[in-house]
This record gives sequence, C-alpha cells and structure tokens, in this order.
Amino acid sequence: MFTGIIGDVGRVMSVAGQGDLRARITADRATAGLAIGGAVACDGVRLTVVAVGQAPAPWFEVQISAETQACTALGAWVEGDAVNLERPLRVGDELGGHIVSGHVDGVAAILEAVPEAGCLRLRLRVDAALARFIAPKGAIALNGVSLTVNEVAGCDFGVNLIPHTRAVTNLGHAAAGGRLNVEVDTMARYVARLAEWA
Repeated sequence: MFTGIIGDVGRVMSVAGQGDLRARITADRATAGLAIGGAVACDGVRLTVVAVGQAPAPWFEVQISAETQACTALGAWVEGDAVNLERPLRVGDELGGHIVSGHVDGVAAILEAVPEAGCLRLRLRVDAALARFIAPKGAIALNGVSLTVNEVAGCDFGVNLIPHTRAVTNLGHAAAGGRLNVEVDTMARYVARLAEWA
C-alpha cells in the first residue's frame, strides 16, 4: 500500500525489450535500502524491483509487463523521463495522502494545463468506465500523486497543483496532450460494486 505522497523523483536511465520491458531508474532517496523483490510505485504503478546497483549512481530495475503497458502510460517511457517514486507504506507511517494500491485503473488525457497564481490547473478526460468513480472533492491518484478532485463534468475532471506539488513531482511539467496514470479511490470502487448488487 502507498499514500500518494511522492518520496523522490527519479530518472529513466534506459528502457529495453519487446513485449515485456525492463527499465532502469536512477534516484537518490528512493533507492536507499531497496532490495530485489521489493516494491516501488513508479508513476503510481506498483512494480517489483528485479535488480539494483550503485554505479555510476544508485539505480534499480523493474520489469513492465505487456498488460501493465496496455493499462498505463509506462510503455511511453524514454531515457531521461522523470518518474514519481514512492516506497510502500510501513506500519506507523503517517498517512498524508489517501490509501493508494499501485494498481492503476487507466490513463487520463490532459486537455488543458493552465498556470494560475503559481499553481497549475489541469483539466483531464477519462473513459466513461472510470468517470463514474470520480467525484468532486473526492481523492484521486495521478502518476501516483494523491490529489483532490475540484470539479467533474461527464468524463472530464479538474485538479489543482499547488507550487509544492509542482516542485516535488513530475506533474509540474504536465502539459496539454500528455497522459497520466489514474488510480481511482478504493472506496469508490467498493461502493460502485455494492450498488450493482443492491
């Protein structure tokens, strides 16, 4: 489990493979104590560490299955891309965001990215199958970042990125035409499932 509070922003060093991809990511804080078999949320996607190293800088590798590529934006990673990183929640850690599983539900298209008094207002669009889980003032994770939904209109919704969020995540570079990984609030999923049986 994760909280949607990003601990580090890494950089993609390399991406290789056909079908399944193997990506090497360098980071300062997120690699400390990281072991093979451990979990890291990369742009909100829970991935398993398959290799670690220290030279020329601390790095780890993850394998990205074809299924994960089909459901997320990770298949578009290229060398140099910034990646939001979060290590799993430990018992006793502060829950500063909301419960995030790392199981991404889909991808949102950025329709607008409008600077506003140091903030960045994003308007995004998701498929109708996901839109029903998104509610005003509800929680959502975009590229692993816990955010509050400002408004919803059909399949479109908006969020506001404060200057701190822009500075410490890769969302500060979000622009129209981009795509972000989306994980809807877990509670919304269960409420919708229960409603199907009512």
